[in-house]
Amino acid sequence: MNKKAIKEFFLYLVVGGIATVTEWLVFFLLDKCYLHYAVATVIAYIVSTFVNWLAGRLLVFKQSEQKFLKEIVSVYLASIVGLLGNLLLMWIAVDLLSANEMLSKVIATGIVFLYNFLVRKFWIYKQ
Repeated sequence: MNKKAIKEFFLYLVVGGIATVTEWLVFFLLDKCYLHYAVATVIAYIVSTFVNWLAGRLLVFKQSEQKFLKEIVSVYLASIVGLLGNLLLMWIAVDLLSANEMLSKVIATGIVFLYNFLVRKFWIYKQ
């Protein structure tokens, strides 16, 4: 990897951290409101995807010349795969392994993080 790609990855870690805290906070609040973990996961993922897009656009992928609508649609389409992976991991952890919902959410988010960076780097914001 070249220096630019390494810098982008580390900036994306910051972006991912912001989005992750948002996702976990929304999930935690919805979970405390007794929403089913799958519904809470979907809502938290939708909110954090927007935060991820906004922070990523401002900090990492500033040079993108894409039109807003095309870009945001691409981000949400790519995020559907991440959401499905997140839901599958949550189902395995919570329903099959009887793990704590919040701990399961943390683990699922970590696993899906790399996918999110790679799809943005090589598909949405490819140069």
